[in-house]
Amino acid sequence: MNEVKAFIHRSRAADVVRALLRGGFTTLSLVDVKGTLDALGNQELEFSMEFGRKVVTEVKLELVCEAAETSTAVDLIRAHAKTDQKVSGHIFVSEIAEMISI
Repeated sequence: MNEVKAFIHRSRAADVVRALLRGGFTTLSLVDVKGTLDALGNQELEFSMEFGRKVVTEVKLELVCEAAETSTAVDLIRAHAKTDQKVSGHIFVSEIAEMISI
């Protein structure tokens, strides 16, 4: 199993989630985070007293999938998170050693 973690613009999150759900990926988590992606516009920027600089509220998306499905999940995220910027976010893939149900 793999964990796919992506940091994307908030304005792209709904499209990414819809595409992943249509693709059969249902184990998703989303959380707003402060980050340093290049802003799509001034409306995305806010000054963070904690970091002492302007930041963007990004979405951190996490999903767990079978290793064989990882490339499909990554492709869906890339296709639907893309903006007109050179870098629209970042995707990280980690192997999960074990999953324990609660």
